[in-house]
Amino acid sequence: MIELKDVSKTFTLHNQGSAVIEVINDVSLSVAKGECVALTGASGAGKSTLMRMIYGNYLTQAGEIRIGGVDLVQAEPREVIALRREVLGYVSQFLRVVPRVPTMEVVAEPMRAVGVSVKDAEARAKKLLSQLNIPERLWSLSPTTFSGGEQQRVNIARGFAHEYPAMLLDEPTASLDAANREVVLSLIEEAKARGAAIIGIFHDEAARDRVCDREIDVSAFTPKMAA
Repeated sequence: MIELKDVSKTFTLHNQGSAVIEVINDVSLSVAKGECVALTGASGAGKSTLMRMIYGNYLTQAGEIRIGGVDLVQAEPREVIALRREVLGYVSQFLRVVPRVPTMEVVAEPMRAVGVSVKDAEARAKKLLSQLNIPERLWSLSPTTFSGGEQQRVNIARGFAHEYPAMLLDEPTASLDAANREVVLSLIEEAKARGAAIIGIFHDEAARDRVCDREIDVSAFTPKMAA
Protein backbone atom coordinates (compact mmCIF):
# COMPACT_ATOMS: atom_id res chain seq x y z
CA MET A 1 0.00 0.00 0.00
CA ILE A 2 2.88 2.35 0.86
CA GLU A 3 6.12 1.80 -1.03
CA LEU A 4 9.32 3.85 -1.21
CA LYS A 5 12.11 2.99 -3.62
CA ASP A 6 15.57 4.63 -3.61
CA VAL A 7 14.23 7.90 -2.16
CA SER A 8 16.72 10.69 -1.42
CA LYS A 9 16.40 14.25 -0.12
CA THR A 10 18.75 17.24 0.00
CA PHE A 11 18.33 20.77 1.30
CA THR A 12 20.08 23.75 -0.30
CA LEU A 13 21.14 26.44 2.19
CA HIS A 14 20.87 29.57 0.07
CA ASN A 15 21.99 31.84 2.91
CA GLN A 16 25.19 29.81 3.33
CA GLY A 17 26.70 29.88 -0.12
CA SER A 18 24.09 27.47 -1.54
CA ALA A 19 25.61 24.58 0.41
CA VAL A 20 23.81 21.30 -0.30
CA ILE A 21 23.04 19.09 2.70
CA GLU A 22 22.14 15.46 2.07
CA VAL A 23 19.59 14.51 4.73
CA ILE A 24 18.22 11.16 3.55
CA ASN A 25 19.70 8.78 1.01
CA ASP A 26 18.39 5.66 -0.78
CA VAL A 27 15.34 4.90 1.37
CA SER A 28 13.49 1.77 0.30
CA LEU A 29 10.63 0.37 2.37
CA SER A 30 7.11 -0.95 2.05
CA VAL A 31 4.10 -1.15 4.34
CA ALA A 32 1.32 -3.63 3.67
CA LYS A 33 -2.40 -3.28 4.32
CA GLY A 34 -3.17 -3.82 7.99
CA GLU A 35 0.43 -3.19 9.04
CA CYS A 36 1.82 -0.46 11.31
CA VAL A 37 5.50 0.40 10.97
CA ALA A 38 7.36 2.69 13.39
CA LEU A 39 10.08 5.08 12.22
CA THR A 40 12.81 5.15 14.85
CA GLY A 41 16.18 6.83 15.29
CA ALA A 42 17.82 9.59 17.29
CA SER A 43 16.69 13.20 17.12
CA GLY A 44 17.79 14.64 13.79
CA ALA A 45 17.84 11.26 12.05
CA GLY A 46 15.20 12.41 9.58
CA LYS A 47 12.00 10.77 10.84
CA SER A 48 9.80 13.84 10.42
CA THR A 49 11.51 14.73 7.14
CA LEU A 50 10.73 11.29 5.75
CA MET A 51 7.13 11.56 6.98
CA ARG A 52 6.70 14.90 5.20
CA MET A 53 8.21 13.45 2.03
CA ILE A 54 5.72 10.58 2.08
CA TYR A 55 2.87 13.09 2.49
CA GLY A 56 4.22 15.21 -0.34
CA ASN A 57 5.13 18.30 1.70
CA TYR A 58 8.80 17.92 0.79
CA LEU A 59 9.98 17.23 -2.74
CA THR A 60 12.40 14.38 -3.33
CA GLN A 61 15.59 14.52 -5.35
CA ALA A 62 15.36 10.89 -6.47
CA GLY A 63 13.26 7.77 -6.15
CA GLU A 64 9.61 6.78 -6.02
CA ILE A 65 6.97 7.18 -3.31
CA ARG A 66 3.92 5.10 -4.17
CA ILE A 67 0.67 5.23 -2.22
CA GLY A 68 -1.84 2.73 -3.54
CA GLY A 69 0.04 2.63 -6.83
CA VAL A 70 0.22 6.42 -7.32
CA ASP A 71 3.76 7.84 -7.46
CA LEU A 72 3.66 11.07 -5.44
CA VAL A 73 7.02 12.14 -6.86
CA GLN A 74 5.60 12.32 -10.39
CA ALA A 75 1.97 13.14 -9.55
CA GLU A 76 0.28 16.37 -10.61
CA PRO A 77 -0.84 18.67 -7.77
CA ARG A 78 -4.50 17.76 -8.35
CA GLU A 79 -3.59 14.08 -7.99
CA VAL A 80 -1.81 14.76 -4.71
CA ILE A 81 -4.83 16.67 -3.40
CA ALA A 82 -7.17 13.82 -4.39
CA LEU A 83 -4.87 11.26 -2.78
CA ARG A 84 -4.81 13.21 0.50
CA ARG A 85 -8.57 13.60 0.43
CA GLU A 86 -9.41 9.96 -0.25
CA VAL A 87 -6.43 7.70 0.51
CA LEU A 88 -3.66 9.19 2.66
CA GLY A 89 -4.41 10.59 6.11
CA TYR A 90 -1.90 12.51 8.23
CA VAL A 91 -2.15 13.16 11.96
CA SER A 92 0.47 15.81 12.69
CA GLN A 93 1.48 17.05 16.13
CA PHE A 94 -0.37 20.34 15.72
CA LEU A 95 -3.91 21.28 14.75
CA ARG A 96 -4.13 23.69 11.81
CA VAL A 97 -7.64 24.89 11.03
CA VAL A 98 -9.47 27.94 9.73
CA PRO A 99 -10.41 30.22 12.66
CA ARG A 100 -14.07 30.38 13.74
CA VAL A 101 -15.00 27.00 12.22
CA PRO A 102 -16.82 24.91 14.87
CA THR A 103 -15.12 21.80 16.18
CA MET A 104 -17.91 19.57 14.88
CA GLU A 105 -17.32 20.84 11.34
CA VAL A 106 -13.54 20.51 11.69
CA VAL A 107 -13.88 16.80 12.51
CA ALA A 108 -16.68 16.09 10.02
CA GLU A 109 -15.01 17.89 7.08
CA PRO A 110 -12.77 15.00 5.87
CA MET A 111 -15.87 12.80 5.59
CA ARG A 112 -17.95 15.45 3.85
CA ALA A 113 -15.08 15.89 1.36
CA VAL A 114 -15.49 12.28 0.18
CA GLY A 115 -19.27 12.45 -0.11
CA VAL A 116 -20.50 11.27 3.29
CA SER A 117 -23.86 12.78 4.22
CA VAL A 118 -24.03 15.54 6.82
CA LYS A 119 -25.98 13.25 9.16
CA ASP A 120 -23.49 10.38 8.96
CA ALA A 121 -20.45 12.66 9.10
CA GLU A 122 -21.73 14.40 12.21
CA ALA A 123 -22.62 11.08 13.85
CA ARG A 124 -19.07 9.83 13.33
CA ALA A 125 -17.64 13.17 14.53
CA LYS A 126 -19.77 13.06 17.69
CA LYS A 127 -18.62 9.52 18.42
CA LEU A 128 -14.94 10.41 18.06
CA LEU A 129 -15.20 13.62 20.07
CA SER A 130 -16.97 11.73 22.85
CA GLN A 131 -14.39 8.93 22.79
CA LEU A 132 -11.60 11.49 23.06
CA ASN A 133 -13.30 13.25 25.97
CA ILE A 134 -14.01 16.59 24.28
CA PRO A 135 -17.01 18.02 26.20
CA GLU A 136 -20.15 18.45 24.10
CA ARG A 137 -20.42 22.09 25.18
CA LEU A 138 -17.25 22.76 23.14
CA TRP A 139 -18.37 21.15 19.87
CA SER A 140 -19.95 24.36 18.55
CA LEU A 141 -16.83 26.41 19.33
CA SER A 142 -13.66 26.82 17.28
CA PRO A 143 -10.85 24.56 18.53
CA THR A 144 -8.46 27.51 18.15
CA THR A 145 -9.76 28.62 21.58
CA PHE A 146 -9.02 25.24 23.22
CA SER A 147 -6.13 24.14 25.39
CA GLY A 148 -3.18 22.41 23.74
CA GLY A 149 -4.35 18.99 24.91
CA GLU A 150 -7.88 19.55 23.63
CA GLN A 151 -6.57 20.72 20.27
CA GLN A 152 -4.42 17.61 20.01
CA ARG A 153 -7.44 15.38 20.62
CA VAL A 154 -9.53 17.28 18.06
CA ASN A 155 -6.68 16.80 15.59
CA ILE A 156 -6.70 13.05 16.26
CA ALA A 157 -10.49 12.89 15.86
CA ARG A 158 -10.23 14.68 12.52
CA GLY A 159 -7.41 12.38 11.39
CA PHE A 160 -9.40 9.22 12.13
CA ALA A 161 -12.78 10.52 10.91
CA HIS A 162 -12.44 9.21 7.35
CA GLU A 163 -11.30 5.60 7.03
CA TYR A 164 -8.12 6.30 5.08
CA PRO A 165 -6.47 3.25 3.45
CA ALA A 166 -3.05 4.69 4.40
CA MET A 167 -2.14 6.83 7.41
CA LEU A 168 0.84 8.79 8.74
CA LEU A 169 0.94 9.40 12.50
CA ASP A 170 3.40 11.86 14.03
CA GLU A 171 3.55 11.31 17.81
CA PRO A 172 -0.19 10.59 18.19
CA THR A 173 0.05 9.78 21.93
CA ALA A 174 2.44 12.56 22.95
CA SER A 175 1.31 14.48 26.06
CA LEU A 176 -1.93 12.51 26.42
CA ASP A 177 -3.16 11.24 29.76
CA ALA A 178 -3.64 7.51 30.28
CA ALA A 179 -7.34 7.47 29.34
CA ASN A 180 -6.95 9.38 26.08
CA ARG A 181 -3.77 7.49 25.22
CA GLU A 182 -5.77 4.26 25.45
CA VAL A 183 -8.44 5.68 23.13
CA VAL A 184 -5.85 6.63 20.51
CA LEU A 185 -4.15 3.24 20.64
CA SER A 186 -7.55 1.58 20.19
CA LEU A 187 -8.25 3.80 17.16
CA ILE A 188 -4.93 2.72 15.64
CA GLU A 189 -5.77 -0.93 16.28
CA GLU A 190 -9.18 -0.47 14.67
CA ALA A 191 -7.58 1.16 11.62
CA LYS A 192 -5.17 -1.76 11.28
CA ALA A 193 -8.04 -4.25 11.62
CA ARG A 194 -9.89 -2.66 8.69
CA GLY A 195 -6.73 -2.86 6.57
CA ALA A 196 -5.08 0.55 6.85
CA ALA A 197 -1.34 0.72 6.16
CA ILE A 198 0.22 2.94 8.85
CA ILE A 199 3.58 4.62 9.33
CA GLY A 200 4.14 6.30 12.68
CA ILE A 201 6.63 8.08 14.90
CA PHE A 202 6.21 6.93 18.51
CA HIS A 203 8.55 8.06 21.28
CA ASP A 204 6.23 6.20 23.66
CA GLU A 205 7.95 2.82 23.65
CA ALA A 206 5.04 0.96 25.22
CA ALA A 207 2.65 2.37 22.61
CA ARG A 208 5.06 1.42 19.85
CA ASP A 209 5.34 -2.13 21.15
CA ARG A 210 1.57 -2.46 21.31
CA VAL A 211 0.48 -1.22 17.88
CA CYS A 212 3.53 -1.54 15.62
CA ASP A 213 4.41 -4.73 13.76
CA ARG A 214 8.00 -3.71 13.11
CA GLU A 215 10.44 -0.79 13.27
CA ILE A 216 12.63 0.94 10.69
CA ASP A 217 15.65 2.87 11.99
CA VAL A 218 15.84 5.97 9.79
CA SER A 219 19.46 6.52 10.91
CA ALA A 220 20.46 3.84 8.40
CA PHE A 221 19.42 6.23 5.61
CA THR A 222 20.95 9.37 7.14
CA PRO A 223 24.48 9.92 5.73
CA LYS A 224 26.01 11.63 8.77
CA MET A 225 24.62 9.00 11.14
CA ALA A 226 25.31 5.93 9.04
CA ALA A 227 28.95 6.96 8.53
